[in-house]
Amino acid sequence: MKNENGFTLIEMMIVLLIISILMLIALPSMTKNNKVVKSLGCEATIDLVQGQVGAYEAENGDLPTLEELKEQGYVDTIVCPDKSPLTIDSEGNVSVNNEDPSAE
Repeated sequence: MKNENGFTLIEMMIVLLIISILMLIALPSMTKNNKVVKSLGCEATIDLVQGQVGAYEAENGDLPTLEELKEQGYVDTIVCPDKSPLTIDSEGNVSVNNEDPSAE
């Protein structure tokens, strides 16, 4: 009787082929999901800053700037996760600054 331990070369090649096919299927959907997560992260940041604008206004009686919110500890960040800067308009609404500074 012959004791055969381990895998043959053919078996290993089949396993690697299956893993490669699964990776080809999985990677594109993972990158798509990453874009969705970043977009939702920006929306969540806007909602957080908007809430803190209301809290600042209730405590101090006037609208803050983003720098005041950050300096006084109301928020940790004033940019979205994708590094898009936020702005506060004259009515206290927070939004993403979509202006391109190189367009001036």
